[in-house]
Amino acid sequence: MSGLKLFHTMSGSVVEVAPRLAEAEADVQGLVEAHMQAMLGVRFLASEYSTGPVHGGRIDSLGLDENGSPVIVEYKRGTDAGVINQGLFYLSWLMDHRAEFGHLVRERLGQPAASQVLWSAPRLICVAGDFTRYDVHAVREHRRSIDLVRYRFYGEHHLGLEAVASVTRHSTAPRKAPRRRAAGIQRARTEVGAMTELAAAVDEVLLGLGDDIVPVQRKQYRAYQRLRNFACLCSPRQTKLLVYLKADPGTVDLVPGFTRDVTGLGHHGTGDLEVQLRTERDLERAQDLFRLSYAAA
Repeated sequence: MSGLKLFHTMSGSVVEVAPRLAEAEADVQGLVEAHMQAMLGVRFLASEYSTGPVHGGRIDSLGLDENGSPVIVEYKRGTDAGVINQGLFYLSWLMDHRAEFGHLVRERLGQPAASQVLWSAPRLICVAGDFTRYDVHAVREHRRSIDLVRYRFYGEHHLGLEAVASVTRHSTAPRKAPRRRAAGIQRARTEVGAMTELAAAVDEVLLGLGDDIVPVQRKQYRAYQRLRNFACLCSPRQTKLLVYLKADPGTVDLVPGFTRDVTGLGHHGTGDLEVQLRTERDLERAQDLFRLSYAAA
């Protein structure tokens, strides 16, 4: 990210542009807020949000990510040792003001979004010119979900973002006691068991694509993030698994019964390319698509 980048001009020529820091922190904030969903997979809610006269702070940006997790974004022009602690200070305030945040989501995004807010994994995203090794270590030792993102400007209109470290807080749900099943559904149980094993194999493949992947568990699906979701694995069905990818369906040779363009169609998770998996062989066929979506994120 630190080297020269090539850009095409209006005349068709190619120029080299050196990376630079912003003139002011507000330049980074304004550009990220204007394109937050494309850059971070976060729906923008508010800028410079006041935490009230008692707390006495202002949150740079508030948002809601693709999986319904509340997100605080804090910006620094260069390297600032206080950005993580400042963000955590605001995150603690947010956890104590869930009703206020829910009202904001309902006001900006509607009641369906407000009813799906995932409070088990609120996120802090720190966008700065750089971070120290102590910052990276602190994030990995912390119990919150934190992303450190390095930025660079290229020319006047291009901004590059690079994930430096990403850590998620894993929540565990209590295990339910198994229900007794009738002998007559043994075959269905066996099929579901096979899909559960296949789902575990898919999970291993997706997590193995890189060290920067953060899994997020929702009721109906498991998301895999690189700042933004790049894959969503739905709960196993009786005879197949559904995986949704951020790969562009228009760039893929769609195969009936294996891949499908679901642009504009409602489904659990995020992504416009649906991949249907029934066997280990299907999983092998899908791995190039997984890598394509990972790279796109």
